[in-house]
Amino acid sequence: MAKERKDELEKQDEQPKPKKGLPVKLILIIAVAVLIIGAGSGAGYYFFIKKNKVSEAAKKPEVVTIWPMEAFVVNIADVGGERYLKLVIQLELSDPGAVAELEQIKPRLRDSILDLLAPKTLKELMELAGKQRLREDIAGRVNNVLTRGKVTRVYFTEFVVQ
Repeated sequence: MAKERKDELEKQDEQPKPKKGLPVKLILIIAVAVLIIGAGSGAGYYFFIKKNKVSEAAKKPEVVTIWPMEAFVVNIADVGGERYLKLVIQLELSDPGAVAELEQIKPRLRDSILDLLAPKTLKELMELAGKQRLREDIAGRVNNVLTRGKVTRVYFTEFVVQ
């Protein structure tokens, strides 16, 4: 009987025990598959949906308000005092409502800009950096008196030094 019992115990030991959970290889395969599907979905969203939204926004032209000013003719600070500058500018505004305000203060703006132009020398006016600095100075002076909106860019439509 002891022998039979020993045989039964050996048979129980020889029988494979059922494994608990999933095998490690199957878990890894599932994890990799989920990552690939997630990455593909994210890439598809970015390239097809998000880029379309950006391109639609880029296609819409931006409407800007441009306010033209009359020509400025100024003697520039030069040794002989024989040179003058003729300058026509246009102002790009952030708010279309600022046009009415600019029309009301036009004489004040012209005076301020003339005061800015008069001390300029030929060398300052002919350099690219000097022209850019002049644009910034004009925008700054106009923005100081504006209460509605602001000047975003200054365009020189005529620039003649003689």
